[in-house]
Amino acid sequence: MAVALATAIFFELENLMQIYLVGGAVRDRLLNIPIKDRDWMVVGATPDELISQGFEQVGADFPVFLHPQTHEEYALARTERKSGKGYQGFDCRFSPDVTLEDDLQRRDLTINAMAQDDDGTIIDPYGGQQDLTQRLLRHVSPAFSEDPLRVLRVARFAARFAPLGFTVAEDTMRLMQRMVSDGELDHLVAERVWQETQRAISEAQPEVYFEVLRTCGALKVWFPELDVLFGVPQPEAHHPEIDTGVHALMSLTAASKMSTDIAVRWAALIHDLGKGLTPPEEWPRHIAHERRGIKPIKALNKRVKAPNDASTLALLSSEWHTHVHRAFELRGETLLKLFDGLDAWRKPERFEQFLIVCSADARGRTGLEDTSYPQAEYCREAFKEALSINAQDMIKQGLQGAEIRAGLTKARGQHLQQWKENQLPR
Repeated sequence: MAVALATAIFFELENLMQIYLVGGAVRDRLLNIPIKDRDWMVVGATPDELISQGFEQVGADFPVFLHPQTHEEYALARTERKSGKGYQGFDCRFSPDVTLEDDLQRRDLTINAMAQDDDGTIIDPYGGQQDLTQRLLRHVSPAFSEDPLRVLRVARFAARFAPLGFTVAEDTMRLMQRMVSDGELDHLVAERVWQETQRAISEAQPEVYFEVLRTCGALKVWFPELDVLFGVPQPEAHHPEIDTGVHALMSLTAASKMSTDIAVRWAALIHDLGKGLTPPEEWPRHIAHERRGIKPIKALNKRVKAPNDASTLALLSSEWHTHVHRAFELRGETLLKLFDGLDAWRKPERFEQFLIVCSADARGRTGLEDTSYPQAEYCREAFKEALSINAQDMIKQGLQGAEIRAGLTKARGQHLQQWKENQLPR
């Protein structure tokens, strides 16, 4: 077995030293899903003993060692004591007398607090196997509340395992709600929030991450521009789901079925933040929400430090998505403005990302999840037509300098208008 092999190549470690496969690898093996990474715990050892056997120590907060041959991570069994605010406020104690059970007790969820020895025996002191069977994400101990990052981790695990039927245990959700109300999440740093969020967005059901955060109150803390959308109505004729927050999550769901691109999924989620700024007296209509969305999208991107590609795509999607929805109505010169606004000439890949976001927006509506969206292909065809006229054509006509750009814009606009008029009725 893998554990026995790893033990065998552990050179000549002392007899009192014990090695266990721990965490996600044990959980995923029991769930019969592919194991991505394997982590090992060493009980009864010191850092010097591992280093003397050729292990490389990494990490400053607590000793983690890379195996000299497999390069897998081996960590000494440790305990933690809360010493400050946030997820970094811990004092770690590691020594040969820390037991396996001591180490497992400090972990977040019972399904992550199991170990496997070199004989294949599962050590499960906190009921992880039962919670796997019941499909529950349950905290191991009250110490869960000492680390606010665990709120986001539970939400991420909920998104990952939602296809298998997992939900957050009621007592764990209550604990997370208390952590939020106590202000613990205020001490998180943006980089870690985005790290967890990005990983959650990459899951098969990313919308569950935001649903869990909303239920426990964390969405309002770190994603207030998204949280405020819930309860804001839209015209039922176009949005049978009515609620704008529900539409945002449905758009994310639709995007996740069309693309694995984080930027696309993020933009689909937050493209309608402008609707959160519509005065209630104007509900359920949201006139000019496209431009209104620029400010809250910038604020959210800055708070969570979203990467530039995701931030830019979200801003462009907010400003231009309704142009694509109305593509069949647009004049040639307006189509050209769309391409200019998206800088599609230099960023054709981003233009394609944008069209996927628009498609996700159209399908992120109750009963319309599988609707066709011919506007996207129409815009692709129009862009190809626009590209068929280039600067060389203007030079051949004798234009020079600034005349080239002006002539190119005029010629493309006229060509697009003629192309549009030649299209079959739609």
